[in-house]
Amino acid sequence: MTLIKIQKKGQITLPTEVREKMAIYAGDMVNVQVKASQIIITPQTVVDRSGFPNANDEYTPEQRKKITAELLEAMKEPSIGPFDTAEEMIADMKKKLKKIHTAKKLK
Repeated sequence: MTLIKIQKKGQITLPTEVREKMAIYAGDMVNVQVKASQIIITPQTVVDRSGFPNANDEYTPEQRKKITAELLEAMKEPSIGPFDTAEEMIADMKKKLKKIHTAKKLK
């Protein structure tokens, strides 16, 4: 057991051996919880998603409008399932694809 002192503003310093054992480094994030009479500190992985690509980077406004329209149209269809087996689901999907293909031929 290692005793540490609570500083003026409630700050604590985790001992080096604790940080090394838990692979906690300067700038890392931790979650702090209180359970009964214990304080639990758990290292957390935080992902900065601001650099991830998004739909705005991949599609033009016209393409996004078309995708939105197709999604809204698809949502008009009655929901599917539940299915007892994957085979039932596949058969239902094939039936719907055939119906869509037939409708496109008639246009």
